[in-house]
Amino acid sequence: MNNIVNVRFLVFMLLWICAADVYSDASHLRSCRSIYNKLSDLPVQQPPRRVLLVPLLSLEPHSTESPRWSEQPARMLRAFYRKRFNADVQQLRDIWNWTDYYREVERIQRQFPSFDRVIFISHGGFDGPVLENAVFWQDFKVTGGKGSLLQYSESQPGLKHLLSITYDTEKNRTFTDYMSTRWKELAHLKSTDIWDRLKGVEKQLQPLDYACFQSYCSPDRLATSPEDQRGYRLELCERICREPLFEQKTSVEISKERFFHFTQSLNALTSPDGLIFFGACNPGSAAPAKVVEKDETELLINSSLAGGPHQSYVHLVSAVTGRVTVGPIGDSSAEDIVNRVIMFETGRPQYNLCIVEPTVR
Repeated sequence: MNNIVNVRFLVFMLLWICAADVYSDASHLRSCRSIYNKLSDLPVQQPPRRVLLVPLLSLEPHSTESPRWSEQPARMLRAFYRKRFNADVQQLRDIWNWTDYYREVERIQRQFPSFDRVIFISHGGFDGPVLENAVFWQDFKVTGGKGSLLQYSESQPGLKHLLSITYDTEKNRTFTDYMSTRWKELAHLKSTDIWDRLKGVEKQLQPLDYACFQSYCSPDRLATSPEDQRGYRLELCERICREPLFEQKTSVEISKERFFHFTQSLNALTSPDGLIFFGACNPGSAAPAKVVEKDETELLINSSLAGGPHQSYVHLVSAVTGRVTVGPIGDSSAEDIVNRVIMFETGRPQYNLCIVEPTVR
């Protein structure tokens, strides 16, 4: 596993989900065939007869945005396709995580043939659509006096998050009993919330190390901190200055299996002459040119996945699925997504839309 983080020192992490892309130069626009392309030149079914809308739902912390914001542009696009093309429009519903998505894919496949358009509406980034980082697999076991919990989760298909918790079963029987009876509850928590919960249990069971506490949270030490941060520092010392009962680690790695599981679902949903549209931020953006540091996960599109690196996420998906794939360059609001789809379907040229036709079909 790479990118291992000791959660004991993990205080804050930012996820860059929707940042403006500054790498979209003229060369990238030409590779995207955006303003240079006519809809009639593309090997796709025209007019579209069957359309599938995929609004992804997300509850963003500290945001006033409705978690169902993506359903409004889906309603507008449903009305457009029905009125303009008299198309049969279906929709995947209540997708909060990728497990929900695959369940809905199975349902829609049983009821309908493949679609001429598959349109995602979601938050996103350079590595595609983003959902809640939900656990899709976990395993708990006790072997030779050691307990362990391993979880796999994902927020973007192909980027697998790993969380491991290990502990000595003989060190504290109460903690061992807690893990044995409550480990399934941890699947519903974020990694930072898991650490908070287990540290709370540890605080109740382990005596305070006063030497550690005085080193970091004595009155003289607290006086050096801004007043509004002293309470937080005191709480941190209360948790850290105890003999630990467990070790928690997290990592992120590229998973070919999970990525191809996703692209296989796209192939099942999209007819051979169909089109996949990612309505989100940056699926058509060129990836930032950067050197991957030690213990850092590289972007999917910069990796060797599927013969990469690839110029953008839509280039990657098109190469794997053999379908025409489309997505915005840079930021996209809900209104932008609707406008870009309508302009595309009505043959009006537009910048900042990447249209990729697979080289081999």
